[in-house]
Amino acid sequence: MGLLITFIILVIIIVAVALVVTGLRSAQTGDPLEERLAEFAEVGEPTSLEDIEMSQPFMDRVIYPTAQRMGEIALRFTPQTMIQDTQEKLEMAGNPRGLDPTTFLASRFIVGAMMGGALFFVFLVAPAWTPFQLRSLVLLVGFTLLGFFIPNLLLTSRVNSRQESIRKAMPDALDLLTICVEAGLGFDAAMKKVNEKWENELALAFGRALQEMQLGKLRREALRDMADRLGVSEMDSFVAAVIQSEQLGVSMAKVLRIQSDDMRVRRRQRAEEKAQQAPIKMLFPMALLIFPSIMIVLLGPAALLLFRSALGGILF
Repeated sequence: MGLLITFIILVIIIVAVALVVTGLRSAQTGDPLEERLAEFAEVGEPTSLEDIEMSQPFMDRVIYPTAQRMGEIALRFTPQTMIQDTQEKLEMAGNPRGLDPTTFLASRFIVGAMMGGALFFVFLVAPAWTPFQLRSLVLLVGFTLLGFFIPNLLLTSRVNSRQESIRKAMPDALDLLTICVEAGLGFDAAMKKVNEKWENELALAFGRALQEMQLGKLRREALRDMADRLGVSEMDSFVAAVIQSEQLGVSMAKVLRIQSDDMRVRRRQRAEEKAQQAPIKMLFPMALLIFPSIMIVLLGPAALLLFRSALGGILF
């Protein structure tokens, strides 16, 4: 029975994590209602807004609006600094599925309630456990808190992976910027070339900055906002160098060449740092998993022989 309870708890954790990962990592490309209106317009079938609304997925039609309303209630009791930090993290994560702080905060409460409620149901049906024992209450509180923090951990993981991909793409992007500027293009046109050539996170960030500049924002403000949204130190230094070059009249091609060489040096240093950390990271699995297994395989038969000889063959 204990193994069954453990298996059910593991299944609950896996399902909860899968639901949150699906919500965070599936990118929202546009308004679903507008997409369905366009689909029905192409087909030429007469339909109503109610039919289009009912044709949407259950998650977009029920789950997300409910979560948003719950998040609006939670915002009344949430400090303003926490809301701002959540908004900054969502920006650095690339706004997965168009999440706002309201929906994200609601998802934390929903996942915590789901994990706590599922474990409470397990305790109700399990004969050896009751929900009102001390150990049951401790597990309920622990799983509820774990579910509350799981979305935040997944968001942090997404932020880190996005920043790492931007760091890897920056040297090549700066090389292309340098080549375009040296060939006679302006800086904005060079950024557009980077946006057209690649489809990674850095290219998308350049594209958003270009759209902001086309809407009337100053270049230095658009670049600073882009650096703030990405949260990468290399991008901060690059933007500062570009703005300084623009203000002082220094050659943009020379500044970009220096920045490109500096980014490649930093990327090589990060690779060397990770290579130096590899032996230390391998020490823990070797000491906790590999060495005990080897000891069991090598000393197991000898231990059995010692027990047999010590006990005089009684147990064997």
